[in-house]
Amino acid sequence: MFLAGASNLNAKKEWINELNVFPVPDGDTGTNMTMTIMSAAKDVQSLSDDVDMATLCKNIYSGAMRGARGNSGVILSQLLRGFTKGCRDYSELDAVIIAAAFEKAVETAYKAVMKPKEGTILTVAKGASEKASELAKEGATDLGPFFEEIIKYADEVLAKTPEMLPVLKQAGVVDSGGQGLVQVLKGALDFYQGRDVDYKVDEAAATPVSKKQVAAELETDIKFGYCTEFIVLLSKPLNIKQEMDFKAFLESIGDSIVMVADDEICKVHVHSNDPGLAIQRALMYGQLSNMKIDNMRMEHREKLFHENESGEYAEIETEINGAAEATPTYSAGDDIPLKDGTVSSQAAAEEPEVPTEHKEMGFVAVCAGDGLAEIFRGLGVDYVIEGGQTMNPSTADIYDAACKVNADTVFVLPNNKNIILAANQAKVMMEDNDSDKKIVVIPTKTVPQGITAAINFIPDIPAEDNEAAMIDAIGTVKTGEVTYAVRDTMIDDVTIKQGDYMGIGDSGILGVGSSIDDVTAMMIEKIADDSTELISLYYGSDINEDEANVLSDRISEKFPKCDVEVQYGGQPIYYYIVSAE
Repeated sequence: MFLAGASNLNAKKEWINELNVFPVPDGDTGTNMTMTIMSAAKDVQSLSDDVDMATLCKNIYSGAMRGARGNSGVILSQLLRGFTKGCRDYSELDAVIIAAAFEKAVETAYKAVMKPKEGTILTVAKGASEKASELAKEGATDLGPFFEEIIKYADEVLAKTPEMLPVLKQAGVVDSGGQGLVQVLKGALDFYQGRDVDYKVDEAAATPVSKKQVAAELETDIKFGYCTEFIVLLSKPLNIKQEMDFKAFLESIGDSIVMVADDEICKVHVHSNDPGLAIQRALMYGQLSNMKIDNMRMEHREKLFHENESGEYAEIETEINGAAEATPTYSAGDDIPLKDGTVSSQAAAEEPEVPTEHKEMGFVAVCAGDGLAEIFRGLGVDYVIEGGQTMNPSTADIYDAACKVNADTVFVLPNNKNIILAANQAKVMMEDNDSDKKIVVIPTKTVPQGITAAINFIPDIPAEDNEAAMIDAIGTVKTGEVTYAVRDTMIDDVTIKQGDYMGIGDSGILGVGSSIDDVTAMMIEKIADDSTELISLYYGSDINEDEANVLSDRISEKFPKCDVEVQYGGQPIYYYIVSAE
């Protein structure tokens, strides 16, 4: 039922994306929720048919937590966390247990959001929970009608979300996150009722890659020469920290990582220049089996992707199929023959030296665009996660990045309001793992806020003082972004037509028109005032420097008392990101 729910959400994700209130080309609620649940579904599909409830629940929650992206994805992961907590101690579920699990799901999700807002996925989940409790108290025993009534009522609550949030009503849509949740429930019900449902996991949905990215990667020189695969026969199940640490280590020595674990075995695939390092680390967790190492530079045929019948690219991933076959196994202290004729000695399975000096405080920042990434690196940010408006990084992405920064305290700059929840979840994950490292999330909602936070960092003062200073500084920044509309709508009494350029500020639509420069100027006039001293223009990948300078001259004439800076951001989707300080 869980896999069928995930599959149904995946099938409806583009439709759900189109329900986003702002008609921007990066509407991603459906994508974020799908990638979140598919991360869990991949773990669930690897389990054997006779899996017990506790293991199933663990795989659902831990997979969703690691893969959670965006606010909607984090909330979905918390709903799954609470629901599985309510189920994990039972071998069979009845209406009473399921109703209690629904209640636990809602309680957990509401706690994860600092300022819960009604008319969202939370409201739909609460409605489903209330109906489940009502039916359970009435003595429901037949689960078919029980599920049907829950979903029917969830649909009714979803239909009322525009009355709870005026912005939904004006845009003529229901809440996209709530719709995503309903689709998960409907997919699960379809399977329960015996309908013909394709519940096979679409693994590409958990890690989507554009054709442009794939083609570029296939054309470049091979960065990591050895394709290494093996199965670890675990001496004991990996806990969440061990699993995350192992994955982080693999990412530090290579790329193209596929890692799937259950209680007994862990399948690993990695491209690296030193397969022995992966082997050494794996031996810390158990014996090795099914080892395969290919020299890709010699073969010239090893690729990360193959072209499918429709001409699109799909990632090659090998699943765990039952227990490992009877093949040679290796333990710590053994010499392992490698394919190129050398031998990897396992006498001392030590981790490689940390490449940078340890420091008290470090930074992780999220942004999209090579120019913006360089700006953050120039400001001392240790690790830049590529993402933002067009692709929200997962909780695991943020956690892994923080683990790679050699510092006691790692400040995370999400730079997008839809990434803050995932960053906070990474912080909780670090705390739950009893790590000596601490994550501090600076709630930056825009790239300019992140840049201002980094500028105001002072290495010589304590982390707590830096946190307070950066949070105070970002409050002085006003931001606007210029993009285009993908559909007709009305927001804040402003009529928007498909193809219009839009200026979006911290509080909503600030300008609409047929000229990028006119809309940008209109937007700046609304975010700048007499106290503004600096206006910064970060131009995107679709704008050239000459065009940006022409706009800068226009802005300078309008605001002669302000300094106007032009910097290359390289961000997709958004022609300009503007800040007024």
